[in-house]
Amino acid sequence: MKLQIRKFKNNLKDMDKILLVVVLIMVLYGLFNILTASSRESVVKYNNSLYYYFKQHGIMLLVSFIGSLIIVNIPTKYYKLFAPIGLFIILALLFYTAFWGIDVRGSRNWMNLFGKRIQPSEFSKPILIVAMAIMFELFRKIFKSKDIKKRYFVIFAIIWGTAIAMATFILLQRDFGTMVIVMFIFGIMFIGSPISKEDKIKTITTIFVLCVLAVGVIYIKKGELFSAEQLDRIQDFSRPCQNYESGGYQICNGFIALNDGGLMGLGIGDSKQKYSYIPDPHTDSVFAIIGEELGLLKSSLIFIGYIIILYRILKIASKSSTVRGRYICIGVAAYLFIHVFINLGGVLAVIPFTGVPLPFFSYGGTFTISLLCSLAMVERVAIENKNKRIKITNL
Repeated sequence: MKLQIRKFKNNLKDMDKILLVVVLIMVLYGLFNILTASSRESVVKYNNSLYYYFKQHGIMLLVSFIGSLIIVNIPTKYYKLFAPIGLFIILALLFYTAFWGIDVRGSRNWMNLFGKRIQPSEFSKPILIVAMAIMFELFRKIFKSKDIKKRYFVIFAIIWGTAIAMATFILLQRDFGTMVIVMFIFGIMFIGSPISKEDKIKTITTIFVLCVLAVGVIYIKKGELFSAEQLDRIQDFSRPCQNYESGGYQICNGFIALNDGGLMGLGIGDSKQKYSYIPDPHTDSVFAIIGEELGLLKSSLIFIGYIIILYRILKIASKSSTVRGRYICIGVAAYLFIHVFINLGGVLAVIPFTGVPLPFFSYGGTFTISLLCSLAMVERVAIENKNKRIKITNL
């Protein structure tokens, strides 16, 4: 027991402190913001306690904390033992959800597991990151070779076949936002991989053709790619207030919230738009409530927090003592960035609103666990970087 406590203290000491502190601040503020954003929705619409979503999210944070503690104490060299199992499980869950999942707002991306509703596609993101990082490390010499071999083709088929299968199953669930995120993570890690430039061009071309064919097959089979609600979001995002009744109401009310907030905000808990104007204001449109209550100046601190987190992750990647560690960090940075971009881009009507959670602030159990466990992997890489430097110094 004493050995485990000492090991935990050493790991805590070797973590990236700035990353840890900023993440904790964002998580804690996000938890209390969910309390104020969900208060009316919880009581009036769902007839629950005022603190219902606050408690539920707190439980998910506790689960994430336990999972993160386990992750930071497992050396990344053992990830290669878990990656194949994780890939198999997540592909099976994605396949099941695509055909027999639960429909929520036009997307069939939920399923019941042990009495709890989960979203398997959220777990596909960290699993894909780990699997690709391990592959890049195990076969980096083959990737750099200009001699195309059979096993080289097999390795390619495994990595890219897995990513395409994930994206296809998620597209079948009509969860376009999550599909874009998975392909973005895959794309960023692939572009930064040790694979030769020529092979990258060939592979990207092949994947593009396969994606077009997959979309064509889905359209022929189902007669549509998007639900009516999703089409409204795509068509009305540029002029939401002019198309208020047909689908622009959520974005338009978000504009009203941000406008009412002004520079200094209405004050914490004083949002008006959370009162039935913005549906589920504690989920995908949570930034509109934050902007309304805090104002432009104070809510801009959130952007600073994201920049610091991304910078620290990439710094850890640059100092990584292993190939797998470098690509785990790159994948997690891509994961965080694309979530922030798609969510805020949708809220601000820069891109169509797709219902993607905002990291640290949106209510969501599966997403919260996935995100924080991914950041725990980055901290594990930071720990190994520190230990490697210590060993070199001692030599």
